[in-house]
Amino acid sequence: MPVLPLHDSNNNLSPFHWSSIIMATSCTLSVILNTTVIVVTIKYKQLRQPINYSLVNLAIADLGAALLGGSLNVETNAVGYYNLGRAGCVTEGFAMAFFGIVALCTIAVIAVDRAIVVGKPMGTLTFTTRKAMIGVAASWIWSLVWNTPPLFGWGGYQMEGVMTSCAPDWYNSDPINVSYIVCYFLFCFTIPFVMILVSYGYLLWTLLGVAQRGSTTKAETQVAWMVIVMVMAFLICWLPYATFALVVVGNPEIYINPIIATVPMYMAKTSTFYNPIIYIFMNKQVSLNSSKTSREHQAGECWCTQHMAPICRSGLW
Repeated sequence: MPVLPLHDSNNNLSPFHWSSIIMATSCTLSVILNTTVIVVTIKYKQLRQPINYSLVNLAIADLGAALLGGSLNVETNAVGYYNLGRAGCVTEGFAMAFFGIVALCTIAVIAVDRAIVVGKPMGTLTFTTRKAMIGVAASWIWSLVWNTPPLFGWGGYQMEGVMTSCAPDWYNSDPINVSYIVCYFLFCFTIPFVMILVSYGYLLWTLLGVAQRGSTTKAETQVAWMVIVMVMAFLICWLPYATFALVVVGNPEIYINPIIATVPMYMAKTSTFYNPIIYIFMNKQVSLNSSKTSREHQAGECWCTQHMAPICRSGLW
């Protein structure tokens, strides 16, 4: 049952419809921008550097969250209640949690990498392709390990906010469920969060002194600032939701207005498109190659229209 009216008395769009529009816009931008990052990085050899492996991994995680999590939220908000059944709820809850933790772990890996490479606390330690691939694999394995237990009875997924989306069951005070949530917060949020904060602080401290020491290249400095912006954006979007969940776990009987409870959730769910924006606009190589790919695509469409219209219409082009 909807907890808010689907239409108001003046036949304007309801809060549900606005939520659906916001999520649809977020998912569309996420798909376009993250796909652009993946395609451009794979296409251009100069972008196939170890640090970019992690950035592509982040784009894949954000793309997965938009396609398997956010898109379902567009549907449920459009109709004004959760109409996808228990299977849909579990799918959405698992997808958002799974890809969200992959993204968080990837950002932790990126932050640690930049702190080591730019700050050089261990001398001239480099971030090799092998180390990058280990970091990528670890983010998926770690997330899989901690997000599959609810599928087998330790923890669970339930509707939240205005009851048009699903997430880990923060409200269930059963000791078994609470034990899972506590472990989940410790191993999937607290540890990566501390790694990010320590690396972020060290990286920021290093960059503030870089001009005097002159020991860091301009390219390394630009990438480091890009990572700092990505970390800040991630924390701004996810910290409110994590705080809300922690409050609910600590006090399951607390009443929070459903609309207020929904705000941090949407801040987190709409975060899947800002990373590629930061990556594209703060990385000159990616920005230039993205523009080049776009021009090539437009030129191909123009040539196709002029010279191969029958073939194009047939779907062979």
